[in-house]
Amino acid sequence: MLFTNLPLLLLATIGFASVTTAYSSPEYEPSARSIRIIPRQNKNNGANNAANKNGNNNNAGNANGGGNNNGGNNNGGNANLQLDPKNVQAASAATGQAGGGDPDQANSATDNANFINFCSGKTITNGAQVKGGSCNGIVMGDIPAQNKMVSSIIVNPAPGQDIAANKAFDITVQVANLAAGSFTNPQNTYYAAPQALKGGIIVGHTHVTVQDLGNSLTPNQPPDATKFAFFKGINDAGNGNGLLKATVDQGLPAGNYRVCTMSSSSNHQPVLMPVAQRGAQDDCTKFTVGQGGGNNGGNNNNGAANNGGNNNNNNNNNNANKNGAAAGGAAAGGNKAGNAASGGAKKATGGRTGARGGRRRGGNFGAGFRGFF
Repeated sequence: MLFTNLPLLLLATIGFASVTTAYSSPEYEPSARSIRIIPRQNKNNGANNAANKNGNNNNAGNANGGGNNNGGNNNGGNANLQLDPKNVQAASAATGQAGGGDPDQANSATDNANFINFCSGKTITNGAQVKGGSCNGIVMGDIPAQNKMVSSIIVNPAPGQDIAANKAFDITVQVANLAAGSFTNPQNTYYAAPQALKGGIIVGHTHVTVQDLGNSLTPNQPPDATKFAFFKGINDAGNGNGLLKATVDQGLPAGNYRVCTMSSSSNHQPVLMPVAQRGAQDDCTKFTVGQGGGNNGGNNNNGAANNGGNNNNNNNNNNANKNGAAAGGAAAGGNKAGNAASGGAKKATGGRTGARGGRRRGGNFGAGFRGFF
């Protein structure tokens, strides 16, 4: 009997052993086949990380489409920590000298992987304003078209204007091609995200900074960039048409000053433009405080006086033209009178009457307009 059932017992034993082996495998989970891939991905990512510590060679290989980047790793696990080969810019691998150009131009630094590890071993910015210096690895971001470049002009104070000391005044700036009113927390997101566009123009805000120039509006040395008399980030959208304002609430002490704008993206980095040859995106102007010049009022008064003078001249010209017309009328009357006299006494009398009437009308017309002088 035992030998009769022996084949069945052997088959049952083999089947049980197969099921036990399958469920004990570390690369298989019955709930989902995708889990089986995870240990392999983690192993490969660990190998990639080790290679990264040894230098940029692995990044160069990845940029060239080799190794694990072309495999399943890009679609799962830590794919966001890897450079997509489609984003590699070949220009970063060249010094720039191959195309000729200025013989004094410098060689560009090169990297085969978009400088993805440029900040390795350095103090990274990490969203902070690091006064001791840092390295920021965040990409530059979106860049507008040439016809959407930022441009600014300071409307107030005007160049050379004198402002009363220690009294509040407004700094106003007209800005083109900036979607103003967007700013992030400067304490923990400083330079922490790329520049972005909205409707083709840069999303961001501007700043105004005022510096004391000392005893002259035309110093020979630049002011210390760490020192300023007033600074303000203009974080609103202004009037919606690019006119932005910052109020200097306490005013400024007497002196010579320079005010400048600093246009930036949302995360406070200077705006990036598409071409090198262009007008500046920012503006500066110089003004005085408490010098007693009253330049602004003087300019306005001069403008009014000039306009008044122009108006008077126009009136004079108009009156002269009208007087000329009156004289012409009188002369025409006289001519008609002379012609009438040669035609007969009766007609002459009529001519003289017409002449007198013409002169009378001409004289009254001219006298009326002399009142406008």
